[in-house]
Amino acid sequence: MRKVIIGLVALFLLGGGGAGAYFFFFKPAEASGVEGEIEDEEHAEKADHGGGHGAGMEFVELDPLVLPIVDNSGVSQVVSMVISIEVDGASAAEKVKTMSPRLKDSYIQDMYGVLNEHAALKGGVIQVNTIKKRLRKLTDKVLGEDVAQDVLLQVVQQRPI
Repeated sequence: MRKVIIGLVALFLLGGGGAGAYFFFFKPAEASGVEGEIEDEEHAEKADHGGGHGAGMEFVELDPLVLPIVDNSGVSQVVSMVISIEVDGASAAEKVKTMSPRLKDSYIQDMYGVLNEHAALKGGVIQVNTIKKRLRKLTDKVLGEDVAQDVLLQVVQQRPI
């Protein structure tokens, strides 16, 4: 009798585990699928009805910039930045890609001087807003006023040496 009860309990546990695995792995949750579809539809509507500004936005990510901060005793820190340019449409994105060497050159020249003069540092920490404004001005100067919608800093990292 004891063996029969143990067998039934084991069968019940295995059956429950199998059913749980089936529902967990093979059946999509209906609530999350519906929410995802609603979010996708809302996003598509915003892109369709957003006018010229929201429709067709693209982001062009530039190669990372690595800049040293030099003081009287030599290199004190290394700053790494990843910059993305927000543009309106594929033609503007292509222009950014072709002009990216010129953009990176102007960024390096300007940031090297600014970071070494400590104009963009406050207490040893980079002031992101100051850097972003300078990058935006440089971008408009190199690409033209109407190409870039915004300059986005994806990563700003400081490492002491």
